[in-house]
Amino acid sequence: MKSLVTGAAGFIGSTLAETLVAAGDTVIGVDSFLDYYDRSQKQKNVSALVTNDRFELVEGALQDIELKAVLQGCDRVFHLAAQAGVRASWGAEFSIYTDNNILATQKLLEAAVETGLKTFVFASSSSVYGDVATLPFREEVPLHPVSPYGVSKLAAEKLVELYCVNHELHTAALRYFTVYGPRQRPDMAFHRLLKSALTGEPFPLFGDGQQTRDFTFIGDAVTATISASERGTAGMAYNIGGGSRVSMLGVIETIESLTGRSLNIERRDKQKGDMRDTFADTSAAARDLLYAPKTDLATGLEREWEWIQTL
Repeated sequence: MKSLVTGAAGFIGSTLAETLVAAGDTVIGVDSFLDYYDRSQKQKNVSALVTNDRFELVEGALQDIELKAVLQGCDRVFHLAAQAGVRASWGAEFSIYTDNNILATQKLLEAAVETGLKTFVFASSSSVYGDVATLPFREEVPLHPVSPYGVSKLAAEKLVELYCVNHELHTAALRYFTVYGPRQRPDMAFHRLLKSALTGEPFPLFGDGQQTRDFTFIGDAVTATISASERGTAGMAYNIGGGSRVSMLGVIETIESLTGRSLNIERRDKQKGDMRDTFADTSAAARDLLYAPKTDLATGLEREWEWIQTL
């Protein structure tokens, strides 16, 4: 097949693109190399891909490039490009989120319809839930994001749903729950914790440390993403969690045990927009996508630790 992957130089996007190419796909990767983190890491992510004849990298923002030309001949789209970051989405910077998460998605959806594309997989986020009353999160509960970032992802998810209903575009939205593993973004907690173990630099712990997250290994997230393009029910949103719900204090203890090093923890106040707990009910993904996460937290952290030491 011929696949388009947006955000192809990012953490999940580059891993997905590599997996598709290894399976025999031709892949067009699009990335604008936003400056949210160092460009050199993104270039490293795609260093092996750009030498492969079945991969082409197009640099540019989705809002600016000629999308119909890029989509020609594509069988499916994996839309992972977005401006990340919960805490950075407050204030004047929100325009970056509306531009890259909402407008860019609408432009890509329009081009998909105009070129007759059939399959569109969208990378959403557990941030669309907010602090809902009951755990685990089920897809049908009311959505109340608690950060501007979460609002932008929910708006994009609703756009995807609208294009499915009105244009018969076969879409699926994947609500990822804290994906981790090799190539994880440098602003994410596991990356910073493991880097702290390596260098001794302090790690800022926001809140009391009892907040929990459902952590999902990158390989499991990529498997679910590909499956959504092949098996997903049109218009559905699916939770993609790893089944490893752990508190931040529990994570710190696990990483200290894994690395054999004591972490330098700096206690800080809870940040606005941070969710208290996340935990995915993945029964819909199990039913439709045959999703069954295979990598436990200890194994996944060990793989990320091995990667961190190569940076």
